[in-house]
Amino acid sequence: MKTVLTKFLAISSVALLMLTSCKKNDALVTANVSKAGSLAASTTTPVIDQAKLGDTTAIITFSFTASQYGLNLPETNILQIDSVGDNWKNPASFTLPAKAISQGFSTAGLDAMLLKVALPNVSTKVNVRVAHQLSSSTSAYSNVISLTVTPINLTQWIYVAGAFENWTVPGAGVDSLVSATGNGVYVGIINFTPGNTAFKILMNPKNYNGNIGSDGTATGLTSASTQSNIVSTVTGQTLVTVDLNSNTIAFAAADYYSIVGSAPPGTAWNTDTFMKYVNDNTGTWVINNVPMIVGEYKFRQDAAWTNSWGPTATPGIAISTGAVGDGNIQLTVAGNYDFTFVRAATPASPPVTLTSVTAAYTAVKQ
Repeated sequence: MKTVLTKFLAISSVALLMLTSCKKNDALVTANVSKAGSLAASTTTPVIDQAKLGDTTAIITFSFTASQYGLNLPETNILQIDSVGDNWKNPASFTLPAKAISQGFSTAGLDAMLLKVALPNVSTKVNVRVAHQLSSSTSAYSNVISLTVTPINLTQWIYVAGAFENWTVPGAGVDSLVSATGNGVYVGIINFTPGNTAFKILMNPKNYNGNIGSDGTATGLTSASTQSNIVSTVTGQTLVTVDLNSNTIAFAAADYYSIVGSAPPGTAWNTDTFMKYVNDNTGTWVINNVPMIVGEYKFRQDAAWTNSWGPTATPGIAISTGAVGDGNIQLTVAGNYDFTFVRAATPASPPVTLTSVTAAYTAVKQ
């Protein structure tokens, strides 16, 4: 009987130790998200002055304290702005640099964020908060600050039709160039394929009325009846800058982005599925209806591995450096997908000069 009791006590002790060990392990993997950071703003009535849209000076600065997760894990801080009453269903989001606890916005930068919320051009209130994301299901939110703002929508477009889209006007291939501040300078990225570099600039995407062509020089523009076609001096993804104040045009090779991996078409890590730039000055690249199989993929720049983007701990955010960023994005369900890829940058920056290593992406199954 003594032997049986001794064995019973020994087994019970082991069981208790195992339960204690499990409890400690559980504590190690449970994050406490109840203590979010505290958000403050340098002003609650920032003035968006049209005369200062070209000024890079910050007109408002948001600062916050870091959240207090129970674990020392990497988190993504996202500044969110939304209209009052939307209940954060469709906020405009700005992903903050790693470890940053403040962010300033210039007149143009704040105006661009407000226009993403589709606000009217009258005095209105918006809510601002910081989302601390550890994963898609683990988030904490700061206090909400209310701002009174009057956005200015000065965005204007001109259009580009030419050999690269078979001169179809109107047509789905007609592209656009955008002026974010309506200052007469328009920029965008056009993919000029070899041998198809001739084009015209249109004021209306539906017809050639009042179109603009070349004055016979490499950089001059004119709407005169004696004009000829404009011819790009660069092929491939080309940053086009049109200045209607001086009637000039400039071309420069632009960085471009693609999806590559075992999941996209070609199922090889050297076969790129190229994306198209959206000429709205937000740095967004898209591609739709891509047939994907179960596997892995990454985004990369200029069909090379100098800059490529893999996953972070937060779905929807990609990074080009670091141990996590060197991994691959997993695709677990085959099907046709729509992809977006957005390099983090201030809205006024030309696409060719973006410097941030972080990016946001979406992969939506049709």
